Amino acid sequence: MSLKSSIYKILRIWNDIDAIRKGKIGKRIGRRIAGRMAGKGIRKLFKSS
Repeated sequence: MSLKSSIYKILRIWNDIDAIRKGKIGKRIGRRIAGRMAGKGIRKLFKSS
């Protein structure tokens, strides 16, 4: 695992903890799921072309 990917992983966990503290974990999970779905849709769109 590269240094950059390790840093991103640590920051993602850090931000999850921060969202839990602020009571905004539901929003964060929703955005993460929406982002994954959008990414999959875009991937399919360009893969089929």
